[in-house]
Amino acid sequence: MKAETAARTRPATRSDKNLLWRDIIKNRWLYIMLIPGVLYFVIFKYIPMYGITMAFQDYTPYKGILGSDWVGFKHFQRFFGEPQFWTLFRNTFLLAIYNIVFFFPLPIVLALMMNEVRRERFKRFVQTLVYVPHFVSWVVVVGVFYMLFTTEGGAINELLYNLTGQKVAFLLEPGWFRTMIVGQSIWKEVGWGTIIFLAALSGVDTQLYEAARIDGANRWRQTWHITLPAIRSTIVILLILRLGNFLDTGFEQIFLMLTPTNRDVGEVFDTYVYTKGLTQAQYSYSAAVGLFKSVVGLALVLGANTLAKKFGEEGVY
Repeated sequence: MKAETAARTRPATRSDKNLLWRDIIKNRWLYIMLIPGVLYFVIFKYIPMYGITMAFQDYTPYKGILGSDWVGFKHFQRFFGEPQFWTLFRNTFLLAIYNIVFFFPLPIVLALMMNEVRRERFKRFVQTLVYVPHFVSWVVVVGVFYMLFTTEGGAINELLYNLTGQKVAFLLEPGWFRTMIVGQSIWKEVGWGTIIFLAALSGVDTQLYEAARIDGANRWRQTWHITLPAIRSTIVILLILRLGNFLDTGFEQIFLMLTPTNRDVGEVFDTYVYTKGLTQAQYSYSAAVGLFKSVVGLALVLGANTLAKKFGEEGVY
């Protein structure tokens, strides 16, 4: 054990560096394929993090980031002291919980169902069918839902009127707002979410199923005792990563669905940042709100990862 620890902690030697370069040369095409992804994260994720400093300044475009006055935690104190803070937090938190509870399990269920399909041609057809909505923009999705649920000739409301003699203002009533948002997310993204789970399912050893059938296990028992444990680590990792975006409820979708009558339940951090930052030019204040969201997401990822490791899972890192 001491020898292994010493081997890990010893400084890199010339032979280690030579082995590294040999590995890079040997797998040069893989490293070349890695370059676009690395550049994407550097340019669009890491370099813009310099703008976080605006959250601690009274930023003005005339002075720029380097010339603006530092104000410390002034904008955070203002944000937490706003009467609207708890309304925003409640709306964002509830939508996030609804997405975790109702949306996250559905790609797993759909992947399990598709995994049971034995006819490859039909399976590919279904996969294509459920992947297509992912490529439809939120503007189109909201437009389709508007045509279906509007009280002025919407197909769903016309059907309800013929059956009950009444129409329901799904798009205006606050009580239906979260249901509509989650329903749209499910329709658009649940099929796309099955890709990783189907890839994980393809790696399950088929001999395990054969042994289970010999022991008399039915399809449900095979799924419960073989399939789900085999993809459990994938489920945990994706759940941890999703918690990182816990407070990102989707600006475009919610912004398009907001009306004066449902704003009390529909206004979330994302739309609040848009209102304060772009329409009212309060750049530093909106940066502080965005930084708060990021810190909460980071804390959730670290906490969930630690908890997962305590339960014997691999975690993200």
